[in-house]
Amino acid sequence: MMTTICSFWTIKAQLQSPTPTRAKRRQSFRGKINELLGRSPKVVPGQESEARLIYINNHALNEQQNYLHNRIFTGKYTSFTFLPKFLYEEFSKYANLFFLFISGIQQIPGISPTSRWTTLVPLLIVLTITAVKEVIEDWGVHRSDAELNARGCKVLEGSQFVERPWRDIRVGDIVRIDGGGHFPADLTGKEVNLKIKQGLPQTAKCVTPLDIGQLQGTIKSEQPNNRLYNYDGTVTLSVDEVGRNRDFALDPTQLLLRGAQLRNTSWIYGIVVFTGHETKLMLNSSKKPSKVSNVTRLTNRNIVYLFIILVVMSICCSIGGLVTTISKGSQMAYIAVNDMSRAGEFGYGILTFLILFNSFIPISLMVTMELVKYIQSYLIDSDLDMYYEPTDTAATARSSSLIEELGQVQFVFSDKTGTLTCNEMQFRQSSIAGLSYADKVESDRQARDGVDDPTLQYTFSQLETHLKSHSTANVINEFLTLLAVCHTVIPEQQEGSDEIIYQASSPDEGALVKGASTLGYKFHTRRPNSINCNIRGRDLEFQILNVCEFNSTRKRMSAVVRGPDGKIKLYCKGADTVILERLAENNPFVEPTLMHLEEYATEGLRTLCVAMREIPEDEYARWSQIYDKASTTLVNRSEELDRAAEMIEQDMFLLGATAIEDKLQDGVPDTIHTLQEAGIKVWVLTGDRQETAINIGYSCKLLNEEMSLIVCNEENHWDTKNFLEAKLKEISDVKNRGEDLEPLALVIDGRALTFALEKDIEKILFDLAVLCKAVVCCRVSPLQKALVVKLVKKYTHAILLAIGDGANDVSMIQAAHVGIGISGVEGLQAARSADFAISQFRFLKKLLLVHGAWSYQRLSKMIFYYFYKNVALYLTQFWYAFYNGFSGSTLYESWTMSCFNVIFTFLPPLAIGIFDQFVSARMLDKYPQLYILGQHNEFFNQKKFWGWFANAIFHSLILFFTGVGAFRNDGVFMNGTNGGQWWVGTVVFTAVLGCILWKGALITDMWTKYTFIAIPGSMVVWFIYLPIVAYIGSSVSTSVFPEYNGIVPQVWGNVNFWLYLILVPFLCNLRDFAWKFAKRMYRPMPYHFVQEIQKFNLPDYRPRMDRFRQAVNKVRRIQRLKRNRGYAFSQTDSDQTKIIRVYDTTQQKPQG
Repeated sequence: MMTTICSFWTIKAQLQSPTPTRAKRRQSFRGKINELLGRSPKVVPGQESEARLIYINNHALNEQQNYLHNRIFTGKYTSFTFLPKFLYEEFSKYANLFFLFISGIQQIPGISPTSRWTTLVPLLIVLTITAVKEVIEDWGVHRSDAELNARGCKVLEGSQFVERPWRDIRVGDIVRIDGGGHFPADLTGKEVNLKIKQGLPQTAKCVTPLDIGQLQGTIKSEQPNNRLYNYDGTVTLSVDEVGRNRDFALDPTQLLLRGAQLRNTSWIYGIVVFTGHETKLMLNSSKKPSKVSNVTRLTNRNIVYLFIILVVMSICCSIGGLVTTISKGSQMAYIAVNDMSRAGEFGYGILTFLILFNSFIPISLMVTMELVKYIQSYLIDSDLDMYYEPTDTAATARSSSLIEELGQVQFVFSDKTGTLTCNEMQFRQSSIAGLSYADKVESDRQARDGVDDPTLQYTFSQLETHLKSHSTANVINEFLTLLAVCHTVIPEQQEGSDEIIYQASSPDEGALVKGASTLGYKFHTRRPNSINCNIRGRDLEFQILNVCEFNSTRKRMSAVVRGPDGKIKLYCKGADTVILERLAENNPFVEPTLMHLEEYATEGLRTLCVAMREIPEDEYARWSQIYDKASTTLVNRSEELDRAAEMIEQDMFLLGATAIEDKLQDGVPDTIHTLQEAGIKVWVLTGDRQETAINIGYSCKLLNEEMSLIVCNEENHWDTKNFLEAKLKEISDVKNRGEDLEPLALVIDGRALTFALEKDIEKILFDLAVLCKAVVCCRVSPLQKALVVKLVKKYTHAILLAIGDGANDVSMIQAAHVGIGISGVEGLQAARSADFAISQFRFLKKLLLVHGAWSYQRLSKMIFYYFYKNVALYLTQFWYAFYNGFSGSTLYESWTMSCFNVIFTFLPPLAIGIFDQFVSARMLDKYPQLYILGQHNEFFNQKKFWGWFANAIFHSLILFFTGVGAFRNDGVFMNGTNGGQWWVGTVVFTAVLGCILWKGALITDMWTKYTFIAIPGSMVVWFIYLPIVAYIGSSVSTSVFPEYNGIVPQVWGNVNFWLYLILVPFLCNLRDFAWKFAKRMYRPMPYHFVQEIQKFNLPDYRPRMDRFRQAVNKVRRIQRLKRNRGYAFSQTDSDQTKIIRVYDTTQQKPQG
């Protein structure tokens, strides 16, 4: 039973006296304002040196400290901040700011050549749609926060625990957390069971609500900070009946962090020390940043270019108008001219033409982009291929504004445990007495009984048969006995069941003990000095005389055991490199065991060698004295214990080896391999030991046998710098000589990374890392994960993606351009803080290669098409200015121009942006190399923008001048009036619309029913709109759409109109068709080939080299294993002996 400090959500506070002060009231008021504004509290460096005082079981005094509440808020907006924050962000977009300016000057009488509402109304519609989308997305975050804040937790009130929501938990509250529950705040507590987190023995007696309710004392705690692995505090408790107090130190082993899950433990009591946004994990999680996609940034830049062109056009037209007035003013006395100065007339002209040409910049582009992204995010949410049935979890796009970034990712930063692996170890194979056994054996490799062939495999059921009659039965018995005895596992009986749960500090140990249990060697009871095992129906007791624990230097652990027969035996298990050199001479099973180890390694299994020897009584007596002396020394105790262990761990007999599978999530190796084929560099950032991370790297195909590992484990700044510089120079020299560079992988541990991230080394680290195909960072903290991401972001313009499943991955997820959370067993903190959430790592492949590639290509095409159509239309207005003396007259009716974007050409960009597919999902999965097009910005770059712009100029010239030429003779209407510019304007507008829609059809790769509705349907809408406004408008009033009065029969009845409508748009797009044909035939892109493979269902003739590559990789794996074996044993460096020496599973555990 232990006292543990558990941290759920840590909050900042100062040591304060019981009486509130003015400063405290100010702090409380400031906290309320911050809460209203949705701000997180900041840790003030100067305050960290002060202590926060927490009174145990004294709520009144704790309330006076004004500590922060436990509610959390991760949304972007509050009801108070929504409007100012939203308007600030929207008017940070150049397009919206420009249209706000145009809307303002349109209200000035006499300036606008169009209606004063034609810009303001569309702008308000755009802002309203965007606001609704923002509210919907942020509401989901608020709902998640509300669900988290409403979670229940048992809180001590008087002498009983009552249910209370997380949001109402306060500093100083004593809570009870049951097994499997999550911690609601940062706690210090008392727990019952084996745990790497251990409480104070002084509170171990408090196992009932009455006991814990009578506990009195104070906790002096450090101030809230973001140091996850550090904690300093003291608890003052009464130590005798007289009431004398004593201080006991608190450290990180007594700290439980908010959001973490209680495992391997039935229940704990804990006292809350930090709450809400002052918990350590929340202080490590910065406020969810506002991320802007690369495509959006480039679009804003292009809008600036269009604005500059618009201003130049307006100035040119204003100059033209001024020149016309000066040179021909006497000839235009019939025109009413404003009586103003030349300068005033010039400025007046600029404003007029700015209004006239304002839709040169597409007002609805941004809202169309947001709408398309929102629908694309819905398609992700609805994709059944990314639905995980066991947890009933679908993929979720929590931030649709970044969806196109998924198609341009060049770096993926991934956590390991829970993201790549399930953190489930399974005992798969073993080598015993030179024979290999496995839980599943392929039929062509299965050995027959009676044939001892080390190259074949036996099943575990055959192993049980060998135990009875085989010549190696004694070795098998010792092997399985070792697995059942040599460990620090605690067995826990499930209530109402015979099932035993093994609580282990290392998942490897748990897997080995469980494996032995399934083979008939069932460990079921632990006492301080002995254990009991049921071995083939017999209950046997083994005395545990000594345990020599594992550490990273020894790479092995051993137990000295007195068996039921009274003999003393040493059982030892560890890395093969350290076991083999401690064997006695003439061990008969070394060679076949090594062969089996090589086979296991090629399958990515984690291997251990196991050995034993009998120890004579007199030898043990002498050694025991040496061990006891070493265990009680006060100087270099761990080194002395290692020396003592070295003396006994000699002349051992090799029993065999074990092979454990660190179970990967389904599809992880294939996903990583595919991502690498797609040009994506995968970096794994993990808190695990280096050996474990490397082994998993090979298992999941992040590392392969073609790669040369660069391992950096330096201990100080200068050694790290020298190592990285030397490696970088060595690689650069190879490249400069023009030699082929073998694939590289960089492996660096957390300590060396600390130095490598300093300013004078970080660029060297980056330069070396980007030359590597894979990077593995081991033993890193959450902050280091974020710093690595920020380092790459600093020195490259590539799109970065971070993926993780735990709260310790949040800072990394938020630092990357795109953050993906896995909603798994580690909780939902990562998923809630991410831009996208998936339930399995394998879904990342479709998310990037299919949805990402589609979204990027669709949006790129849609944005350029949007620019093109507006430039093509409004340049015809510019050419018309040369015909009307730069008077500011418009060629088109003003409301028709306003409806151009929101009605007549609204659907085609939507159809392209939502439904178009340049290749199918199956082809994108089959040819991941197509993803490289997005990484190189092939579909969205400045060259393409200016190409589309030039094309729009070309089309506008043909459309306007052929229209003016064809209809230069004015039409005479039935009422005797001339058509004027409306006659030509209506014809040209119709042809421009036809040309734009034809262009949309030409760039569409896949036609759906929605495409047919959008493109031909838009022309139908125009032909419905024109008679409605022409006839209904004039019937209402002569001032309603007077421009179209009588125009329909005059235009539609003219055969030239229909010839013009068919031929001129065709002529415009003929050049585009010829260019598209020439590019596909003579300068094809990779996706052109795939499109033809897809269309004609061509077979794939790529050579099949799989078998050859597998053979080559197997040879290389064996070579690697021979170079560097024995690093696949995962074990925690901790003093487990103290725990097992006080543990007795025969005693009834308190229920709390």
